Amino acid sequence: MLVWLMVMLATLVGLFYLLSGRDNPLASLEGGELAVLAVFGALALLYVVSLAGDYRGRALHALRHAGIWVGLFFALIAAYSYRDDLSQVARRVGGELLPAGTPLPEAAGEVGDRAVRLRKHQSGHFLARGTVNGAPISMLVDTGASTVVLKPADAERAGIDVSALTFSTPVNTANGMTFAAPVRLRALGIGSIVLDDVEALVAKPGNLNESLLGMSFLRRLRSYEFSGDFLTLRG
Repeated sequence: MLVWLMVMLATLVGLFYLLSGRDNPLASLEGGELAVLAVFGALALLYVVSLAGDYRGRALHALRHAGIWVGLFFALIAAYSYRDDLSQVARRVGGELLPAGTPLPEAAGEVGDRAVRLRKHQSGHFLARGTVNGAPISMLVDTGASTVVLKPADAERAGIDVSALTFSTPVNTANGMTFAAPVRLRALGIGSIVLDDVEALVAKPGNLNESLLGMSFLRRLRSYEFSGDFLTLRG
């Protein structure tokens, strides 16, 4: 039994280096890799010897357990080989399980890019759960709004003194003309995308049910793209 376990161990090590894609694995190993391989081999040999005693006279049990370990070994290799594809699957699953509007990290198109993905709300609109001046705030994505617009409660949550504002900027809404107060937001973030000094308006009390993520934020991004039930923002 010890001989068979040793053969199986040697086979696993050989397959591992065969799958690594190296033309001459042993010759291309560096000093650190050789040391790791030697330590691994010594520990594996010690483990195999201990197993040989535990499974004496129980060859079927030994082979069954060895098969389980072989399966786990190849499962780990496969998971590592397809780690990029698996991360995409994980992001998509996360997008379905997390509340709509939760920004999910997305693969960046260029070095230095920051990208997030938003899933459409059941209402048919896109929500963005972000931060304004560090305070958590949910906003409705609205490409028809020329600026970010905060309802008074969200503005106060972001540290803005609404009572000191002057509502002098005319704004056209679905309910007609109204007035809002111009402000500058110290920082507005959606996931990993954070913009400083963002132009915004604060609506008069009672005139806005949801804060709006408008073009004063969106036009400063590298791009934003609607694709089915998802909106991708790239900063």
